[in-house]
Amino acid sequence: MPHAHSKDLRRGRHSEPGRAYLVTAVCERRARVFADWRLGRLVVQEFRLAQELGLAESLAWVVMPDHFHWLCVLQKGSLARLVQRVKSRSAIAVNRATQSKSALWQAGYHDHALRDDENIKDVARYIVANPVRAGMVSRLGDYSLWDAMWL
Repeated sequence: MPHAHSKDLRRGRHSEPGRAYLVTAVCERRARVFADWRLGRLVVQEFRLAQELGLAESLAWVVMPDHFHWLCVLQKGSLARLVQRVKSRSAIAVNRATQSKSALWQAGYHDHALRDDENIKDVARYIVANPVRAGMVSRLGDYSLWDAMWL
């Protein structure tokens, strides 16, 4: 079922190469697909491939059971195209691994362009601390689906 306001997420969106963005994408029906860490690694592979291709520099990320947060610097192209690529390729990989044909991601995504006055390391710490705040682990080192370039 389409989300009533998913098209509104695209209104007024502007991509700026060289700018840091915090991107959040959520699994369809908040399904806890990435409770299986092996499936979460398929999303991580797409973050890494985007970096290898020079599309984005990954600064920090966490893959939670039903969504991801990705702090990246857009290198080239549009943010919409980058996120579409990561979501599409990860959905194909997850469906192949699970022998499924179901939708993996909700339509759209949330993004926040970091302002110059925001401390990027503080944002990265906040992102990777998600599993601790969610009560999934007592310390970050006990969770396997995160990384930050400074930690």
